[in-house]
Amino acid sequence: MLSGRIARAIERRAVFLPTYQLIDKGDLREAVKSCRAAELQHPRLAADFTRLRAELHLTLGEWKEAEQLYADMLATRPMAWAHLGLARTLFEQQRHEEAQDTLLELVEAYPRFMAAYDLLAQNHEAMGQQLQAKKILEDAVAISPHMVRRLRHLGGIAFDTGDIGAAERAYKQVVTKAKYSEFRDPEDHVNLVKTLVKKGDAPQASGVLRDMERSLRGGANVEACRAISAAMLHELSGNDIAAASELQLAAAALDTARGLSTQLKVGLVQSCLKNNLEQAASDVMMKLVNEADSEVTMEAAVDVFEKAGRHDLAQGMGQQITNQVQELMQDAASKSESGELKGAVFVLRQALRKTPGNLPVLFASVDAILRQLNMLGWEAPLAEQAQHQMQVIRKIDPKHPKLESLKQQYAATQHKYGIAT
Repeated sequence: MLSGRIARAIERRAVFLPTYQLIDKGDLREAVKSCRAAELQHPRLAADFTRLRAELHLTLGEWKEAEQLYADMLATRPMAWAHLGLARTLFEQQRHEEAQDTLLELVEAYPRFMAAYDLLAQNHEAMGQQLQAKKILEDAVAISPHMVRRLRHLGGIAFDTGDIGAAERAYKQVVTKAKYSEFRDPEDHVNLVKTLVKKGDAPQASGVLRDMERSLRGGANVEACRAISAAMLHELSGNDIAAASELQLAAAALDTARGLSTQLKVGLVQSCLKNNLEQAASDVMMKLVNEADSEVTMEAAVDVFEKAGRHDLAQGMGQQITNQVQELMQDAASKSESGELKGAVFVLRQALRKTPGNLPVLFASVDAILRQLNMLGWEAPLAEQAQHQMQVIRKIDPKHPKLESLKQQYAATQHKYGIAT
């Protein structure tokens, strides 16, 4: 029996290997074609290749194509993964009511299919229905109480909706369950302290802080989380000077901290502003905007200061980021002129991350990508980036005079390498 299973696994691997090699190379378009051909060549594995093809369309952001595949699969063989995939495509297309109906049907048919609960909660959040999202997560936790990520999500929604008791219960479970696991994170202690401070329970919050100091090994992440937690406790007791001192320590620790969440860093900025630590707030936000994997744009950064009533700091932050983007544009132009085509594309990608709706940066980025493709050879992932950026331009200004020229350049580049349109 074991020999038979191993033989089937090896056979299956051989069939799927060409497609996965294309995926590893980043050539998702060819991988989609490979799946389509394999569905015909290997009927016994057709459903598996259809599933992979749908997932590739999801990765490419082609929701309609993925939706059709999942719908066709459900019409012939109603399976939970296809049901969930269909719901995902509806969610991504912001067809939230249809996604909700699909997910409710899925949960009713498969009450222990936990991924459906998670997506249903996300869908409720996207519709602004925080209380319903909390209820769904509570139902999921009642069925499967050991998923730390889901408990974190529940704690966050419960806190945001004002259900401090539920937030406390969820975060306590997170701290307990993650204590001796690879999922242990000092931010869990911060979230629990924040909840207990909101509740006004200083003794318990102090106990959580002591537990963090005693049980977690030192490092920049732990020091930042410890200082943020201590600052909240000092604020609760009315010791503003001590709170400000701890916030300064937290801001300094972020210089070497790695992997802390954007939410925690934005919260630190807000706390610094509340305690009149303008320079620390600006420094932390600028570092956050400049992080390679950060999703915080100039617009989001400025909004934090505006909501805090600091229009002056918001203007200063916006100007700093604008200056950085202009410097990156100049650097990219210089690299392009000197033949460093890949360097120009990389620099413009950095500029675009800071200001994703900046038309001059978008045009410069597409132009740089097309120049690299023409000079150094076709790269499917890079071509996908150019296509996506042209779609963004089209949404912002569909009648821009330069857009048609870029489309023609892209088509000419495809033709040069024999890439089907």
